[in-house]
Amino acid sequence: MTQYFLTLPHDAAEEPTMESMQEMDPAEMEAVFAAVGAFNDALVKAGAFVTAGGLHPPSTAVTVDGTGETPRRVPGPFVQAAEYVGGFWIIEAEDEEKALTWAEQIASAMSARIEVRALQEAPPE
Repeated sequence: MTQYFLTLPHDAAEEPTMESMQEMDPAEMEAVFAAVGAFNDALVKAGAFVTAGGLHPPSTAVTVDGTGETPRRVPGPFVQAAEYVGGFWIIEAEDEEKALTWAEQIASAMSARIEVRALQEAPPE
């Protein structure tokens, strides 16, 4: 089965902080967490769940640049962008259509956009 990378984009202009998350409507936040939990449970039950996680915002990133003689650490993301990946799932699906069906479920549950991309398969030995 092919593995798919489902990503949840966030607007870089609205990078969440612990303070801004406290300003969210608690009922709305609870509903989102419940929807994500139900989605994850459905993935597990279907045998499609590989892993998932949320990411800290880009301001916390450190880019390791190995293009010179020695690697150097550069504070910040490797690219400035209007949006960034805030969370992800890696799932297994029979085909792209099934992966898109899973993505539609979580996009609807979260009222969000989800990008779907297949992971590259290992080359034959």
